[in-house]
Amino acid sequence: MQHASSFAGCTLATVLKTAPLDALENRILLCHALRITRVQLITQSERRLELAEADALQALFERRLRGEPIAYIVGAREFFGLDFRVTPDVLIPRPDTELLVELSIGRLPQGGRLLDMGTGSGAIAVAIAHSRSDAAVAALDASAAALEVARGNALANRAPVDFMLSDWYQALDGATPFDVIASNPPYIVEGDVHLSQGDLRFEPVDALTDHADGLSDLRIIVAGARAHLKPGGWLLMEHGYDQAAAVRGLLSAAGFAEVQSWRDLADIERVSGGRLAQ
Repeated sequence: MQHASSFAGCTLATVLKTAPLDALENRILLCHALRITRVQLITQSERRLELAEADALQALFERRLRGEPIAYIVGAREFFGLDFRVTPDVLIPRPDTELLVELSIGRLPQGGRLLDMGTGSGAIAVAIAHSRSDAAVAALDASAAALEVARGNALANRAPVDFMLSDWYQALDGATPFDVIASNPPYIVEGDVHLSQGDLRFEPVDALTDHADGLSDLRIIVAGARAHLKPGGWLLMEHGYDQAAAVRGLLSAAGFAEVQSWRDLADIERVSGGRLAQ
C-alpha cells in the first residue's frame, strides 16, 4: 500500500491507481480533497499533487481506513436523485429506503398531506416534496440537531417541508389528519452485532435501535396512527429484514386493511403498511 503523503508530485491518474481504497472510494475522496468534479478528474489526469494536497488526501484516506463512512467524510450522500448533506447527527440515507418513498408517492392523492416520522436527514420528506409539489409534506424528529440538517436539505433541494421537533406524535395534537404517514424508525434489536460493525459504528445509535426488541417504536407508530390519518389513509413503515410478519401483525391487530409487505431490490421484505378502513 502506498502511503498518501508519498503522492506529492504524482499525477492524479497515478494516485487513482495506487491509493489504498477501492477505485470508487479513491475517486470520491480525491475529488473531495481537491474540490474537483469527476469530469475534471479525467480532464486533469496529468495534473500533479502538491504537498499540501497530498497531506489533505492522506488525512481522508486514514479516516476511511479507520472505518468512518464515506458519506460522513465528504458530508453528502445521493438519495432519490437528490444530494443530501449528512453529519454524524443523522443516519446515512440508503437505497433500500427509496422503496418507502416510491410507495408513499404512489398512495398520496393529488393535493394530499403526508407526514414523515423520524425524518433524520430529511431524505424521505424532501424526496417526496421535491417529486410532488402539489402535496403538503410535514416531518418530525426528536433530535434538534437532525432537524437542523433536514431543514438545510429541504432548502438546498427547494422542497417545502414543515418540520417539527416531536417525540413521535407528541407535537401533533390538533393537527389536520394526513393521507399518508411514512416512517423509517429505529428497528435494530438491542445488542445486535451489526451495531458494532461497519458504518453503523459511526451512526447515531438512537436512530438505529430502540434499545429493546426492535419493534417498540413501530408499535408506538401503529398505535397512534389512527388518530392522525384520514379515513382510507395509508401507514407505511420500513423495518428489518426479519420483521415483516411481526409488523403485519401489529397493523392487522390495530384494524388496518389491505395489510401487506413490499420487497426491496435485494428481494427482502423491507416495507410494510396498511390502509385505515373508511
